[in-house]
Amino acid sequence: MITENLNPGVIDVHAHWLPRELFDLPGTGPHGVMHDRDGELYLGDIPLSITTSSMSDVPAILDDMRRADVGVRVLSAPPFAFPLESGTEADSYVAEFNSALSTVVAGADGALLGLGMVTLSDQASVTAQMTALAGTEGIAGVAIPPLANGQTLDGPALRHVLTEAARLDLAVLVHPMQLPRPEWSQYYLTNLIGNPVESTTAIASLILSGIKDSLPGLRICFVHGGGCAPGLLGRWTHGWTMRKDVRRATTRPPQEIFAELYFDTVTHGSDQLKLLCEVAGTGKVVCGSDYPFDMAETEPARFAVEHGPGRDALIAAARAYLGKES
Repeated sequence: MITENLNPGVIDVHAHWLPRELFDLPGTGPHGVMHDRDGELYLGDIPLSITTSSMSDVPAILDDMRRADVGVRVLSAPPFAFPLESGTEADSYVAEFNSALSTVVAGADGALLGLGMVTLSDQASVTAQMTALAGTEGIAGVAIPPLANGQTLDGPALRHVLTEAARLDLAVLVHPMQLPRPEWSQYYLTNLIGNPVESTTAIASLILSGIKDSLPGLRICFVHGGGCAPGLLGRWTHGWTMRKDVRRATTRPPQEIFAELYFDTVTHGSDQLKLLCEVAGTGKVVCGSDYPFDMAETEPARFAVEHGPGRDALIAAARAYLGKES
């Protein structure tokens, strides 16, 4: 629930934060234990190439915002903290994170907003957690992975989250998890290819399953410029036109539904951002940074303003996505 005034300036909807007391990640997910090693953050034995303070310390986040000319930053958990298993441990982790996040944003005088976390296996727990988020000042919505229990957004777990988000008027941010696959074991391909593919699959399922048709008020954003989706939209439309199995769940072509979704500007290229603006429409493109990771856009406001839809359009789109229209 956003009731306070936001700081002026560009709004960065895609940035990460996790307090040090929650570095002990929930469940037995595919990633190693997160820990500090001489001031640097590691996930198992993998260096994340960022300082621990940049992930967990609010003054470091605010300093980076001033440096990058960002007026408001929307914080969500890093994707490896998403609890993929049900049970008491997951529920406790979610409760602790959401409580800590609400405290941080409440004390930031309009500079920070939050996207909370939910468990993904038990629908009753999800409903309770999201209802609580909807009543928490400074929390604009929820961040989720694109995959749960081997199914993407049209599976029962994530579809329930989307349904509840629409009912409660919460924004949804979909962030890939960088899941390992044997053919992506080298060259950081789990990120360079895996992350965009995870997002692309989720976007296709949302469009072709008819979920967005059934939830017209759903405000949902896909990070990293929507992955590969902008470049594949023509192929999806051709398939929808030619094949009954592709169009069986929706009567609208993919391009029409695609233009109802939000996407951030973390494309790592001006040509890629230009394509995104062309196919999504400038009213659906919002500034993102992916702070504090090594794949972040270090000058998010400058890049988005110079190569994207412009400062005023970026701010208006972010406010609309967050449910805080002028």
